[in-house]
Amino acid sequence: MSGFDDHLAGGVTTLCRAWALRRADGLLRGFTDHDRALSFDGIDFRPETGMSASALVQGAGLAADTSEALGAISDSGITEAEIAQGRLDGAELRIWRVNWANPAQRALEFRGRLGEIRRDGTLFRAELRGLSDLLNRPGGRVYQKRCDAAFGDARCGFDASRPGFTETWPLARAEGGTLRFDWTEGPESGWFAQGRAEVIDGPGAGLSAPIREDRLADGARLVELWQPICADLPPGTMLRLVAGCDKRAETCRLKFDNFLNFRGFAHLPGTDWLMAVPRSGGA
Repeated sequence: MSGFDDHLAGGVTTLCRAWALRRADGLLRGFTDHDRALSFDGIDFRPETGMSASALVQGAGLAADTSEALGAISDSGITEAEIAQGRLDGAELRIWRVNWANPAQRALEFRGRLGEIRRDGTLFRAELRGLSDLLNRPGGRVYQKRCDAAFGDARCGFDASRPGFTETWPLARAEGGTLRFDWTEGPESGWFAQGRAEVIDGPGAGLSAPIREDRLADGARLVELWQPICADLPPGTMLRLVAGCDKRAETCRLKFDNFLNFRGFAHLPGTDWLMAVPRSGGA
């Protein structure tokens, strides 16, 4: 912030905003609402997107900082495809107030993540969520029969990459939300149901989708997704299929032999037992 306060106090200012956006896959890009490119901290900030932001609401307490970003969808900036594919969901965002005549004079104005993104014709509107928004997430555990761990995470403890539980195969054809593989060997029908399909290469590399149904039919394996992957998936695209877990104690014990790490309460009484009342009559 060297000299920035003096610049603000001088009466005549040359200010703009600069944005650094880092997606979950690590891609870092810079944008600015100035009419010329800026560069600092090793980031080039481009003006082509026409991005702007409403007034940033910030407080000294724990209430979430909020704002909204507005920008144009274009091939050189934020694209329609990456919005549809969800590649910007939860992207890390930093916003500076910058003296464009001397970018060394700047102040970090906002740090947080992108929230909900909405389309508005050829524009997009993105909610900005400050770091304090993380404090609004519910914590703790819920008493329930089914496991509350994410399959393959540290609490689950199961290595999902083990042979037989993760398979990588070339795609034969994609029809909407159904993926066809010319592969009938390996696990039985339903093995990958409630698992996930991950795209390894091609235009959709890095994208994934939950699997609704997995079955063998007509000499092929058909994998039906809950929603289509928003990317071109030409024949030959390599996909990784991860076995599904329905969170039941029986599945944890019989399919994965991982019952010692089961994170549910398998013997919790059901609602029928809780609503039962004594009745008179014969034994």
